[in-house]
Amino acid sequence: MKCLCIQQETNELKVEGDVSADPIWCNRCNCNLDIEEIPIEFDLKFELMKWIEKYGEWMNWDKDGIVPNGVKLEEEHNKEGLKLTEKVQKELEGRYNVSFSPSTFAKEYG
Repeated sequence: MKCLCIQQETNELKVEGDVSADPIWCNRCNCNLDIEEIPIEFDLKFELMKWIEKYGEWMNWDKDGIVPNGVKLEEEHNKEGLKLTEKVQKELEGRYNVSFSPSTFAKEYG
């Protein structure tokens, strides 16, 4: 997988949510990877993209805080992200190491 790492290749991936980004990142240099280049099934790519679309539902962007029940929304998002990470790990087993990086925004501001 090509990324910005010194080696230009990585086998260390992480699933992480962020605004306007694909859900797969290099776990070495933190560059955002194009999900189309990740060798996983289309259905799993679709699930990941549906998950990422919900990123930030717990944030109140206008007030730089969280919405009511924001901590719970973030926890649910993280649970779903962990499940998806396990699916990605299973599909990429032996080729890539995959970890999950949960969102902590609501816990920090809640």
